[in-house]
Amino acid sequence: MSTSRATRPMHPESRADDGLPRLRADGEGSVESASSLCEASELAYLAEGPGKAAFEDRLGLDARLVSVGNTQVWLGVDASNIVVAFRGTESPESLDGLKDILLTDAMNLLVVPEGRLGHDLASAGVGARFHKGFVDAIAAVWDPLSAAIEQEIAKSERPVWLTGHSLGGALALFAGWLLKRRFVNVHEIVTFGAPMIGNRLACEAFNREFAGRIRRYVNGRDPVPKLPSFSLVANEFAHVESERLLGREPMTGLADMLGGLASTAASGLLAGTIVDEVWKSVTDQVAAHYLGRYRDLLGSGR
Repeated sequence: MSTSRATRPMHPESRADDGLPRLRADGEGSVESASSLCEASELAYLAEGPGKAAFEDRLGLDARLVSVGNTQVWLGVDASNIVVAFRGTESPESLDGLKDILLTDAMNLLVVPEGRLGHDLASAGVGARFHKGFVDAIAAVWDPLSAAIEQEIAKSERPVWLTGHSLGGALALFAGWLLKRRFVNVHEIVTFGAPMIGNRLACEAFNREFAGRIRRYVNGRDPVPKLPSFSLVANEFAHVESERLLGREPMTGLADMLGGLASTAASGLLAGTIVDEVWKSVTDQVAAHYLGRYRDLLGSGR
């Protein structure tokens, strides 16, 4: 979920001498880099014309949009970096959009993907399973996106940064895995408020492949990183390392809420009713998922 805004300055410590946010390939896991990628994740929600101008104005990147179906990703480059920023869930600020996250994403199944992309993901090992909805989303855009990234690498080798907010963070993780299968050296994957992408075995494979190169930023009161733990169908989801907790107010009452939902499901009520109950329980915490809140917490050093 994003917030609409006019140009807002980055935190002073996250800006280069020319006033633009900067990426620090020599500063592993730096807040400066995270702040810049948080900005890129927000710009990923923009349409083609405004987005291209904003990437240039606010990040100094020459950017182009790759969009197929409901999957949108921006590829931004300069002489020193390649940034791939995935958009999060469409229409996220409406009640229907939030219910879509809680129902469609949370209730989805763990699968072994088919086809060429499935073959690449199968290299995670026997027993690795992945969120079907996220796999379908990355598959839709992967051919044109990977071709564009490889075209940029052919011009000059530069650090490749992958980022995204919410659903976009999940897609950034899948893109990292698939790029490694093409022998592309991924520098860092930085996500904000991302949901879980697969089961424990899948996440362990990601942790081995990208040891020390995943930064998963989580606002303690953000309910989306708890997904799909709300699922009553597939409950074997896990998170990749490593979490970087922002804020000092952890989400409360999750265990009690899940227990109540399990009782509701046992009584035979429909999934829509379950989602309504989830909505009532988390509505006061939804604002914690907005990228503006993540940006503020990064800037304050909390």
